[in-house]
Amino acid sequence: MHYIKNLRQYGIFIVFSIICLIISFISPQFLTVSNWTIIITQVSINALLAFGVTFVIITGGIDLSLGSIVAVAGVSAAMLAHPDSYPVLVPVFAGLLAGLLIGAFNGFIITKSKIAPFIVTLGTMTIGRGLALILSNGRPVSNLSEPFVFIGSGKIMNIPVLIVILVLMFILCSIILNKTILGRYIYAVGGNEQAARASGINVTQVKMAVYSISGLLAGLAGILLTSRITTGQPNAGAGFELDAIAAVVIGGTSTTGGKGTIAGTLIGVLLIGVINNSLDLLNVTSYYQQVVMGIIIIGAVVLDSLNQKSNS
Repeated sequence: MHYIKNLRQYGIFIVFSIICLIISFISPQFLTVSNWTIIITQVSINALLAFGVTFVIITGGIDLSLGSIVAVAGVSAAMLAHPDSYPVLVPVFAGLLAGLLIGAFNGFIITKSKIAPFIVTLGTMTIGRGLALILSNGRPVSNLSEPFVFIGSGKIMNIPVLIVILVLMFILCSIILNKTILGRYIYAVGGNEQAARASGINVTQVKMAVYSISGLLAGLAGILLTSRITTGQPNAGAGFELDAIAAVVIGGTSTTGGKGTIAGTLIGVLLIGVINNSLDLLNVTSYYQQVVMGIIIIGAVVLDSLNQKSNS
């Protein structure tokens, strides 16, 4: 079963490369700089959500509240981002704070109540959606300042700000997981929570940290989405959590915890973006994308299950 383990670890990179190679032969436009700029820009928001929930899933948890956090953070930021109101850092801070607080709330309830993360974050998803509607009175929040809109649509040295932020968050999240004590603790908790607790790791603090990180990155995603579409939409982010979790699973993070990388998650996100983009280039209806993604997700989970059996 050793080949299954290798396929689980490196298969996503091989599949991604093969798909890109095939599409490049079918459509010459695919490998152009402009097309890849479009792909990476389009997936940047989902990537941030996926990075955050990677931390959670490695510990054996789940976060279904991501889409609602996007809405709450976006509306919170938009309410303070009107022209001649506050400096751009104020709405950005408000959005990040909203995401962090909801994420920390998830972590607190999960660790203190021992209720399954699926149930807690499902409840938080509903609460967040209601909060977004309450804050906005059920209407889009528009008339945003130019500095705020620049975050989601501007460029730095001809590189979209969204891509710059994506690269920075990828580096930061990779460092946290691979080079810090918290990262080692996250893998330890996901690998065997009881053994981690017995070795002196504060499991409660680790879980609080991962859900807070997930919420914070979802808050950032909400700010970027609001800036990009120039309105704070209380119904924004619906279904985003499913795309993010799909990218994490496709990227090789184990659904049972203990294994996963930010690099793998990024490839999972890009694979979703490439499939969407290739369907557009080939003039294929987007309905097929859902079928293809479902097959890939099931395949990734099956490989994970086989890998778990081979290790047991």
